[in-house]
Amino acid sequence: MTTYLPDCLLVKVDIATMANSLEARSPFLDHTFMEFAARIPSRLKIRNGQSKWILKRAFRDLLPERTLARRKMGFNMPLDAWLRGELKEMAHDLLLSRRSLERGYFCPTFVRQIFEEHLAGRWNWHIEIWTLMMLELWHREFIDVVPFASGRNGAQRGPVLAASPQAESTPR
Repeated sequence: MTTYLPDCLLVKVDIATMANSLEARSPFLDHTFMEFAARIPSRLKIRNGQSKWILKRAFRDLLPERTLARRKMGFNMPLDAWLRGELKEMAHDLLLSRRSLERGYFCPTFVRQIFEEHLAGRWNWHIEIWTLMMLELWHREFIDVVPFASGRNGAQRGPVLAASPQAESTPR
């Protein structure tokens, strides 16, 4: 209630609805309802390993059984599909570039392997690939830079490649 909802889920709902000119409401977040739910004993919230027991019981005459029995679903981006589609080239360029592979952080053979297995659909490596992509982008933004003077504005940061044409071919 203090971090995951306001910092993640509600932000995603807000972005998705605004992008489609929709207004969304979260009725279960009404403060009166939240206070009521906080007073419900745990034994009524979880029973025999089934979560939301009392909620499902309250709605059993209003909702189809398949809805009540459905497993919880996350609110995730379809990264696995994107990394096989529109983000495939970006991922390849970031992770399999000479610049990235020569950093020596990870075994190049393994990085190639997870990328190829993901593209072929043999294994879903989207979390690992995305994490490696973010690390590489972070490294390029904050490590692969050198300060340089820019006159009256003081020191600014610029990419190593701009400062040294050999940076791409020189191992670190």
